[in-house]
Amino acid sequence: VIRCRAAVAWAPGKPLSVEEVEVAPPKAGEVRIKLVAAGICRTDEHLLQGCFPKAEFPVIPGHEGAGIVESVGEGVTSVTPGDKVIPLCHPQCGECSFCRNPESNFCQKSHFSELQNLLPDKTSRFSCKGKQIHHFLWVSTFAEYTVVPEYAVAKIDAAAPLDKVCVFGCAFSTGYGAAINTAKVKPGSTCAVFGLGGVGLSAVMGCKAAGASRIIAVDINSDKFAKAKELGATDCINPKDLKKPIQEVLTEMTGHGVDYSFEAIGHADTMIAALASCNMSTGVCVMIGVVDSEISIDPTLLLTGRTWKGTMLGGSWKIREGIPKLVSSYLEKKFNSDLLITHTLPFAKVKEGFELLLAGK
Repeated sequence: VIRCRAAVAWAPGKPLSVEEVEVAPPKAGEVRIKLVAAGICRTDEHLLQGCFPKAEFPVIPGHEGAGIVESVGEGVTSVTPGDKVIPLCHPQCGECSFCRNPESNFCQKSHFSELQNLLPDKTSRFSCKGKQIHHFLWVSTFAEYTVVPEYAVAKIDAAAPLDKVCVFGCAFSTGYGAAINTAKVKPGSTCAVFGLGGVGLSAVMGCKAAGASRIIAVDINSDKFAKAKELGATDCINPKDLKKPIQEVLTEMTGHGVDYSFEAIGHADTMIAALASCNMSTGVCVMIGVVDSEISIDPTLLLTGRTWKGTMLGGSWKIREGIPKLVSSYLEKKFNSDLLITHTLPFAKVKEGFELLLAGK
């Protein structure tokens, strides 16, 4: 058993508490990882507020991170102690019908099909003050050590800087892949990206990498615009400055609407605006943000030919193979995802990290 620090959420709506926890050794088919860096994603804030579906407390949040394999359980063959890895909040078991489908990156072991509050054997590897602590999406990266199933670990290049590629565990892969894989953005096309957090900025990078000629970035925080332009946005719009709905403005700017739109916020009204912003014949709208309410839409938005799609951690990548390839592309300097990292804080200041997130910084 390893004793280390972890940020524990004891109950919904309560602040995170950095505690000493006990991390049990990996059982058969499991991997124990020493985490080196973790990213903070809005989904972790949803968890802390009690908005994440079917999560259980107390829990160690965090689902974006990178580390080094400390030990492995019986039967583990894909990684060995000392390997650099990214734990995956979206697994790839390799055996379910979705994993066997070459066009799918969904897995029936994911949280949407099977709860990930405990490891697959329905027990936890975390305890604190004599109490069982739940896992989050099996990864719980807000701990100095974590235990995950082997099929939720991707081995990456030994040259990768873990403090930079930790964002590949969610934000970068999700946004970049939404453009490259889910939308399949074509060269010369026009795109609109709603929301310029880490995921939205990654979608901007994906649109640029795919050869889009015009990338319109949309956010109510104009402080985000300089970085969006640095990453490839050609236009930036703040809906607060407009006298018309954003979808009308985007349609006027482009003639008939954009070819591809991406919603990386998670609000029902911006989902509908993003859908209405793409052209009515062949436009594709990709839903990236997690919405916690139902959405009502006018069916004629779709009847004319628009496509509305969802994406999960980058679309059609097989996760355990796709993320290592992305890391290799990063090392080859095919994109600069370092620009997504705004602050680097010591672990004890994890709460300050959430304050920066909520302040739009």
